[in-house]
Amino acid sequence: MAARAVSGRRVNGRAAGGPHRPWPLPTAPWVMRMSWHDLCFLHWRVDESALAPLLPAGLELQTFDGAAWLGVVPFHMTDLSPRGVPRIRRVADFAELNVRTNVTAGGKPGVWFFSLDATQPLAVRVARGLFHLAYLDAQIETGPDGDGFRYRSTRTHLGAGPAELRARYRPTGPPVQSRPGTIEHFLTERYCLYATDRRGRLLRQEIDHAPWPLQPAEADVELCTMTRPLGIDLGSAPPLAHFARRLDVVSWLPHRVR
Repeated sequence: MAARAVSGRRVNGRAAGGPHRPWPLPTAPWVMRMSWHDLCFLHWRVDESALAPLLPAGLELQTFDGAAWLGVVPFHMTDLSPRGVPRIRRVADFAELNVRTNVTAGGKPGVWFFSLDATQPLAVRVARGLFHLAYLDAQIETGPDGDGFRYRSTRTHLGAGPAELRARYRPTGPPVQSRPGTIEHFLTERYCLYATDRRGRLLRQEIDHAPWPLQPAEADVELCTMTRPLGIDLGSAPPLAHFARRLDVVSWLPHRVR
């Protein structure tokens, strides 16, 4: 059964649960910490009929302004480590590129990841096995480009098919906290993600962090075939872009959505 569309404190010194968070923090201790750097949200309007059939049963696609939104999100990860374990740079620091959309289940809005390309093979395998996320191996080059950043990614995962991103992006204004009801808030302020296990059961993984310090941004996307494995061509329209310099995050183990 296809999913249907619907409209739409610091923790150990790391992330903040507070008035911005739509539901309380889990009572269990968080298990993973991480920091996301030089991240750019690239979002395209997509017809909901193209995305809803790609979601598992139990998830509802969320829309804004009459459309679903498909995100391609390049960034650099650091300090990806279990709670209480010191950072090991060669394992904990790597480039990552996500393809995602906004969903809800049981009244909790979150994110569904179609793919998560990364340059750290161990992280890819742990995330696939423990968190049931669609992590894939990739070769990624990223670095400064004037007052912005350049990002080049090529998927290398065996059997996953080709997918590439060639882009430059830069912030164009100061960071601000988005307001509820705005497109920026809808696209970014989400405090859980969804996945399915090997038996097809829906899982929810809680995360926590301070509100996104979003900056308006501009992006020059030379090539993006990240959504072609989904049967979606993003075309030549420029994406809606938002930049964040850094965000510290903690996460919990996934649990079944009942």
